[in-house]
Amino acid sequence: MFRQFRSEVEAALSAALSDLDLPTDDLGIEEPPADTDATLASSASFRLADELGEAPPQVAARLADAVSETIAAEAYDYLAAVETAGPYLNFRTTDAYLADTLVAGADADYGALADRDTSIVVEHTSANPTGPVHVGRARNPIVGDAVANVLDTAGYDVERHYYVNDAGRQMAVFTWAYETFDESDLEEPPARDRIEYDLVRYYRKGNSYLEEADPEAVEAAEDEIRSILQGLEDGDEETYERVGTVVDQVLSGMRECLARLPADFDEFVKETRFMRDGSTDEVAARLKEADQAVYEEDAWQLELDEWGIDKNLVFLRSDGTSLYTTRDLAHHEWKFDNYDRAVTVLGEDHKLQADQLNAALDLLGNDVDQLENVIYSYVNLPEGKMSTRRGTGVMLDDLLDEAIDRAREEVETRLDDRIRDDDLDEADVERIAHQVGIGAVRYDVVSKQPTKAITFEWDRALDFEAQSAPYVQYVHARCCGILEEAAAADVSVPDLATDAIVAGAGEDGAAGGATADVDIDAGVLETEEARALLREIARFPAVIEEAAEELKPHVVATYTREIADAYNVFYRECPVLSAESPALRDARLALVAASKHTVANALGVLGVEAPESM
Repeated sequence: MFRQFRSEVEAALSAALSDLDLPTDDLGIEEPPADTDATLASSASFRLADELGEAPPQVAARLADAVSETIAAEAYDYLAAVETAGPYLNFRTTDAYLADTLVAGADADYGALADRDTSIVVEHTSANPTGPVHVGRARNPIVGDAVANVLDTAGYDVERHYYVNDAGRQMAVFTWAYETFDESDLEEPPARDRIEYDLVRYYRKGNSYLEEADPEAVEAAEDEIRSILQGLEDGDEETYERVGTVVDQVLSGMRECLARLPADFDEFVKETRFMRDGSTDEVAARLKEADQAVYEEDAWQLELDEWGIDKNLVFLRSDGTSLYTTRDLAHHEWKFDNYDRAVTVLGEDHKLQADQLNAALDLLGNDVDQLENVIYSYVNLPEGKMSTRRGTGVMLDDLLDEAIDRAREEVETRLDDRIRDDDLDEADVERIAHQVGIGAVRYDVVSKQPTKAITFEWDRALDFEAQSAPYVQYVHARCCGILEEAAAADVSVPDLATDAIVAGAGEDGAAGGATADVDIDAGVLETEEARALLREIARFPAVIEEAAEELKPHVVATYTREIADAYNVFYRECPVLSAESPALRDARLALVAASKHTVANALGVLGVEAPESM
């Protein structure tokens, strides 16, 4: 509805400007302030003031008269009227818009857009399998999963991939250490009983040995590490199996951690795949033939000045071994062959590498418009940065555990006032604690623009009163509570999929919605609080479209706070079960049901669960 309404506003304003012989290139369409009952506004009068030699309010008045004539002539479905607010034009909807919003919001899949017949692979997380996932990298799976969810909801055919770095020096060091040291050589066993926490001790031991052992011993170790790297490059199956033994074990534990968020993947794509199938060698050979290829400092490099990149890209060592980016070039050409678009979620420390990759793909003749990157800054805790290598980091598991513990304490003291304490057993409290705690972490991370650094703070993330995940989740719980109370009181909850909805007779006299016998009259929703809530519900599909087009899931998070605000005002000012008449009660119940679906689906896009009670 919102998208159609916006289209009608644009058409009417364009027609009015044309009738006045004024340019239509910039309509100035924007959302109005929250304290107005308009759904859209226009600031076009500001740019036209100089041209007409009039003050913006006078220009707005002339435009409003012209738009009103257009509305009267065209009889739009959703555009009812235009009025001025100083220099601005405010556009109001018909009651049919409200009625159709109620119908649309009843759909459990509300917000999902039509199939676009376009495939997109979203690569995210792709943390090196050297140990547990730490907090600093937590933004990648959270943002990446939300980006994939947004695109999926927007109608794209989405696959979620994790690119496994199983061929680099880190994995060679890990494999050597795993095969060299005994349990007695390692630090104390970890408190958390999961495979990656156990095995990362080998990686740490290997790194400390290479830093602290005598030079002769280090050189011997380096020879073994180089032989592992060369074995991978040569396609030696035994070497693949040796490395795979370590990679697969560590990755299995990392997957368990990520599943807690949850962040699920359709495929774990190993970089050795593109060494074994020969595509990495083929890419390197093509690069060596490029005009930009030079052999300097015992390595093959690309000069990328044409792309505005000062630092050369090294793609082949003197011993003939490839580098991560070389293998990633083969990986991306495989993506381009199998998907219409590719989206990669990357940390800010990979930006240069991403730019070099993009330039090299262009040089190789690929359509780089197929590739889009989402760059994010890291998550920090107040105590500072973290490191996996020395084992000093705060792990994602620890953050999630603490989130659940803190949420449990909060839930136990804030049981919804519609529920007696004995109605929630221990399992219920635990379920809500998980939903609220993990939801708070995800929401706090995804709600910020990716390029802005985050310092995670518990008080903000778990604040039920502020604009946080619990604040929005509580709205969903309130909706569920009202609908359950209605059922308990033998009040039929409207089924908007089958019950007829009409707009009623608003001041514009328009009627809309279904043409069957009237069951629910949207026209009785006359309070501004109810209409403001309906306007927010109607925006949801357009919010999904915007977030998908711009790859910005935080736009959805912002929307959830706005609809939560609108619902809470409605909740305070508009009694539902004790409404003045059955018709008003049923209409408000329908609005509660539509709100419930909208909030749940918006939270779902962000990967945040919607509790039925809190």
